Amino acid sequence: MRRIDRSTLLLSLGAGLGLLIAAAGLLASGRVTGTELPGDVVARVNGVAIRLDDYRRAMASVEQDRREPPDDALRRHVLDRLIDDELLVQRGLELGLARVDPRVRRELASAVTASSVAAAAPRQPTHAELEAFYAAEAAFFAGGGRLHLRQVFVAADTPDGGARAAHAAERLRAGESLATVRQALGDPDPAPPPDAPLPIVKLADYLGPTALRTALGLAPGTVSDPVRSAAGWHVLVLVARHDAEPPPLAEIEGQVREEWQRRAGERALRAQLAELRARADVEVAAVP
Repeated sequence: MRRIDRSTLLLSLGAGLGLLIAAAGLLASGRVTGTELPGDVVARVNGVAIRLDDYRRAMASVEQDRREPPDDALRRHVLDRLIDDELLVQRGLELGLARVDPRVRRELASAVTASSVAAAAPRQPTHAELEAFYAAEAAFFAGGGRLHLRQVFVAADTPDGGARAAHAAERLRAGESLATVRQALGDPDPAPPPDAPLPIVKLADYLGPTALRTALGLAPGTVSDPVRSAAGWHVLVLVARHDAEPPPLAEIEGQVREEWQRRAGERALRAQLAELRARADVEVAAVP
């Protein structure tokens, strides 16, 4: 029989100590008492059951890497590793690793989070629920739409560039044409955006993130305060906003369903956290 590397097998069985301790909340429900082992239990370690289903999953994982059928020695080897795993979990709890080891704490919190989300995930929304969710979240599924934007640009190396940009904004708000203000106070734009509606992602290539955030907050026909970038100052004028239309539900039903279930999982997690807080004795010091 081919020798089985202990460390490889432990990994394949999910025996990383952090992950095992993250699952330690299941120990209480796995405790079995009495002298006779139930039919669904293959071993008992300090009163904690190793379930037949877990043993079968471990065997199936090992068999995937083998060409020969399993023999008694392999079966006993797998069971011994499960027993070792349980002993490691129990020792980790004795040492308090779930509280003092930051990595184990993160994995434990992640495991509980995943459990809460999974508990809400199996239920599929009805078609009526999906339609109502799609209608309420139309903007989410539509994407960012398009903006038609113009600007007066003042280069970073222009003397008193900030003051010139502020003056440009004042004159635009007073009703002067963009062409007149641009000629009087602006500088050549090294990368001028096309004078047409552009997708948000494309517009970001021309403006950069800071100016784009400002543009997204403008109403059509309004003028921004000067926005500083590495290249200079931008005075933005939003000509028009074209909101995108969401695709028909039939075309993106899978995406809508996934988002519905994701949010259901988030609600389940928030509900569990609220319940835990209600049962907990939490003391908070005054913080600055």
